[in-house]
Amino acid sequence: QVQLVESGGGLVQPGDSLRLSCAASGFTLDDYAIGWFRQAPGKEREGVSCISKRDGSTNYAASVKGRFTISRDNAKNTVYLQMNSLKPEDTAVYYCVAHDTCRSWSIPRVGWGQGTQVTVSS
Repeated sequence: QVQLVESGGGLVQPGDSLRLSCAASGFTLDDYAIGWFRQAPGKEREGVSCISKRDGSTNYAASVKGRFTISRDNAKNTVYLQMNSLKPEDTAVYYCVAHDTCRSWSIPRVGWGQGTQVTVSS
C-alpha cells in the first residue's frame, strides 16, 4: 500500500522536545516534497514546514521558525520534524503529506492519514 505513517507524538511539558517521524511505504519518499501540517480543535489546518525533493531546501511557518527543524533520511525513507522549546499553542494533531513541490502544497499526492497527537501542557 502507498501510505505515510506519522509517529513520535506524546504528552510533554512546555520547553520540552519531541521528534516526529513520517515513514513512507509503497513509494520512494525522495521523489516528493514532504510537508508537515497540524490542526488543533476548532482551528483550521495550518502548514508547519516543508522540505524540497530537489535541493533539500526547507521552509517554516513563522510560529515555529527557530524552534522546529525538518530533515530527510532517504536511506530510511523517512522525514523528521524536530520540535524544540515546545509551547502549549503547539498542541495539535500533526500530519505529513507528500507533494510534487513545496510550492504545490495544496495538492496532496500521499498522506492525510491518522496523524500523531502532540500535547504540550504543564
